[in-house]
Amino acid sequence: MKKTVEELLQCPYWIIDILPAQVPENSPGQYFAVENYFLQGDRLEEIKQKHIDLVLKLNCYRDISISDESVINPAPEHVADEMKRRYLYIMIDESMILSEPDDTHLTVFDPDPQLLELIRQLASGVGLYVWQPNF
Repeated sequence: MKKTVEELLQCPYWIIDILPAQVPENSPGQYFAVENYFLQGDRLEEIKQKHIDLVLKLNCYRDISISDESVINPAPEHVADEMKRRYLYIMIDESMILSEPDDTHLTVFDPDPQLLELIRQLASGVGLYVWQPNF
């Protein structure tokens, strides 16, 4: 890994989300009420399990590591436990996925085209979407 976490945080990023696109700021819907619903109890656990499933399936194709640990390809149970427990930087080649235990999305920083396509396919398989924010 040549790039640091701090450098990757400055790179282009994509969102892996329960929604297919960014909700416009002036949307007539009730985004915050719906988001709050999904952040409650079993709903959040279901979404977090989709995040874990995506990362573990990705690990079948690419090496992963957790930024503050030295193990390449940690045990799946360890990855799952850490994703549920804490704010986590998951390193993949020269890219990174940010996982937060209490959020409905993941953020992938600086993916190469092949990695982004693989993430799109895996996300689709677990019922998630990949989109780039409007800047």
